[in-house]
Amino acid sequence: MMVDLTVILTARESSSMPELREALLLQAKLSREEPGCIRFEVYESTSVPDTFILIERWESQQALDVHRTAKGFTTVYAPRVLPLVDRIPHVCRSLESE
Repeated sequence: MMVDLTVILTARESSSMPELREALLLQAKLSREEPGCIRFEVYESTSVPDTFILIERWESQQALDVHRTAKGFTTVYAPRVLPLVDRIPHVCRSLESE
């Protein structure tokens, strides 16, 4: 079963936005290269300041679990992004696929 994940990241300080943009672009590139990654997109909100939205789709829970041990997560997201943001993850299911 596919896993859809939407993550809302809010920068704790506006001054960290350039660093976050750079890190998230790198992490997205690395994540898209992982087996089981169907979609990994990073958006910067134009309506809510200092906010990024990650839209992810993974082939399975196992693929998502492996992602959390992969290079993009362990060398970019965990050390460079997470300390600078407040994070709200949403594991989602499509109403249209029911």
